[in-house]
Amino acid sequence: MSNVVNLNKARKVKDRQDAGDQAKQNRVKFGRSKAEKTSAKAQADKARSALDGAKRET
Repeated sequence: MSNVVNLNKARKVKDRQDAGDQAKQNRVKFGRSKAEKTSAKAQADKARSALDGAKRET
């Protein structure tokens, strides 16, 4: 005879594995280190201040 498989447990295991795979893909796609985040913020702040400094008032 073959083994009895609980389909609910098998489905949950598969769902957890799929969620883990999706999380791994998202970490690669969206993840940035703290240094990268602070560098991007510093560049944006510098660009914003340069733009504000170049404005002419009428």
